Amino acid sequence: MGRHGTTDGRREVAQAPAPGRGSAREIWPGRPQPLGARFLTATEGPDGTEGTNFALWAGGADAVELCLFDFDDAGEAGGVERETRCPLAELTHEIWHGFLPGVRPGQRYGYRVHGRWDPASGARWNPAKLLLDPYARAVDGHIGGGREIPAELYGHVRDWPRQELADTVRDERDSAAYLPKGVVVHDQDTWADDRRPDTPWADSVIYELHVRGFTRRHPGIPPELRGTFAGLAHPAAVEHLTSLGVTAVELLPVHQFADEDHLLRRGLRSYWGYNSVGYFAPHAPYSASGSRGQQVGEFKSMVRTLHQAGIEVILDVVYNHTAEGSHLGPTYSLRGIANPGYYRLADDPRYYADYTGCGNTLHVVQPHALRLITDSLRYWVTEMGVDGFRFDLAAALARSFHDVDMLSPFLAVIAQDPVLRRVKLIAEPWDVGDGGYQVGAFPPLWTEWNDRYRDTVRDYWRGALPDVRDLGYRLSGSSDLYAWGGRRPYASVNFITSHDGFTLRDLVSYDRKHNEVNGEDNRDGRDDNRSFNCGAEGETDDARVTALRRRQLRNLLTTLLLSTGVPMLVAGDEMGRTQRGNNNAYCQDNELGWVDWSLTDDPEWERLLTFTRRLIRMRRDHPVLRRRAFFSGRRHGPEGIRDLGWFTAGGREMTEEDWYAPSRTLGMFLSGRDIPQRDPQGRPVTDDSFLVLLHAGERPLDFPLPGPPWARAYELLVDTGREDQATPPGTRHPAGSPLRVPERSVLLLRAEPPA
Repeated sequence: MGRHGTTDGRREVAQAPAPGRGSAREIWPGRPQPLGARFLTATEGPDGTEGTNFALWAGGADAVELCLFDFDDAGEAGGVERETRCPLAELTHEIWHGFLPGVRPGQRYGYRVHGRWDPASGARWNPAKLLLDPYARAVDGHIGGGREIPAELYGHVRDWPRQELADTVRDERDSAAYLPKGVVVHDQDTWADDRRPDTPWADSVIYELHVRGFTRRHPGIPPELRGTFAGLAHPAAVEHLTSLGVTAVELLPVHQFADEDHLLRRGLRSYWGYNSVGYFAPHAPYSASGSRGQQVGEFKSMVRTLHQAGIEVILDVVYNHTAEGSHLGPTYSLRGIANPGYYRLADDPRYYADYTGCGNTLHVVQPHALRLITDSLRYWVTEMGVDGFRFDLAAALARSFHDVDMLSPFLAVIAQDPVLRRVKLIAEPWDVGDGGYQVGAFPPLWTEWNDRYRDTVRDYWRGALPDVRDLGYRLSGSSDLYAWGGRRPYASVNFITSHDGFTLRDLVSYDRKHNEVNGEDNRDGRDDNRSFNCGAEGETDDARVTALRRRQLRNLLTTLLLSTGVPMLVAGDEMGRTQRGNNNAYCQDNELGWVDWSLTDDPEWERLLTFTRRLIRMRRDHPVLRRRAFFSGRRHGPEGIRDLGWFTAGGREMTEEDWYAPSRTLGMFLSGRDIPQRDPQGRPVTDDSFLVLLHAGERPLDFPLPGPPWARAYELLVDTGREDQATPPGTRHPAGSPLRVPERSVLLLRAEPPA
């Protein structure tokens, strides 16, 4: 093996001989498909030879070197890391490829790509920089953990004296010692023993959680498994999910991601994970079993365990940008492989078009950028077993050349793909660019995070709505946004909180954000939180304030779980998790950002957890709360009952004028006799009918209960004004009689049909 005398610290660099046989690292031509590193057994490989095929698209590049990394006989702990560079001589349709006999799973690797350095034209090739394979199925290591991103990881001279020119000066220092390596993975799991829950959208209850944050402090999970995929699969974690009654977990990003330099310099980390560097690789630090490919099996085992419990797995995916940031950012992968082929460049191609607020935007109109995303999505469905995706800043993916276009290549490909069109697709329907707000505009197949629901419900319960018009739409499935093109009420993912913003407890405890620990002088995070602290800022011993806060929590949860659409809860909200007023905990990988399981030892928060379980169970048991079609509002049957009735605070049906009148009270009658759906055997689905009374006023209200044809009597099931929710009220009230509705409360009553 020829050496070039380039030992770097505890690294040793060698050059493989020219392609052919008879060397330690033979390079055969191989195949251009599939992209990535694909291990082939003796029955699959060329000439019956076991080895790995490597293929990398690098449009416009002059040459590509495959770099293999091993340790000498002293081993990883104290040995020298040896790099072997293997030129890939075969080029097919801009794909560089080769087959290396004998290269087996566990092999660590990366690429060096040669080409022009001309930032003014968007060309940023730099062979001094090792690059991650965009198709790597596992990554060994993590970018971060120190006090800054090493300067060697930048393609340009980061600390050039004239910063306005820094990105134009190529950095010749080698980055291999600082960059995590891709890992060859081989897994023949066919998922033959797996049964996907396939929960219908209308029956879904989504639970947004962070793998590390959900498990890190759980006392029932062994310490060595906390913070990992295996921890989420542990019986203690699964039991909480099943007892709560949720049908799907929506995992904050689990693709391999990197820390951000500005956070490391402040002693913080990228906790949420919206900083991807590997779209095929499970995040290595979330693996309890190892990072040489073991993370793949551990993730699959987690998915299989959750499926066995009847829980679907939805991934929050970040295909709109990468961790490489702006023109001043580091070079990890795509920038050094084919910068103009992967990223949207500005009119001046030295810079990036930024529709994400993160420095760059993937150019999904470009064929290979689009292929990278769709290949990744299919991989996570077919080989990793996931059930759906929530697309961060999805409007950025729907842009054609500039404007958001619902006929864009990305949306068109998803609609016709036989794998992707059958899984759950959730859009965060906005980005930060002009025209990026697209709530209600995504096509059929898609559901959307409905921030109109969030804002309306928050405003209603803090007394900021002038009338109840918008509330009526949000409670009944947001037909003003989604009743077009065959879309259904479950196109609306209803949420009041998410990872981004206040927790539910903080929403009723703080009027202002308190993000000082983020190190940005409280400038980060939203200023408009639509929150109400109930009379004191932050934690307090005032009994009246704390009682009102608990009531408001019950009001918000009840409103969410009785609304038509798909409810989404955030991990910990069901038991009063707090971030102490921080509404942007993206960098708080500590007890502030983790779920505090000790709350369940407090009777106050245990009662809230029990109440939430009861609401979810009630939703599961009653199809009228999980409608698959919008309400018509028309009268049905001989009695002339509407499938959806609205009532004023005075107990009479709403008129057009009433919707525009100031009010803080709304009655909603849900008829269980007029559900437009059939069971699997074709029989009409019927249910109980319910009356929901929402009262955000500061004084109690006497509400006259509607009489025939609506009902002859009502049974009170839920009263959020009651502190003790251990047993339902269960009292019967004749129709026509006044019912005392406590201030700031929700009442749910079952209607007895007229004789």
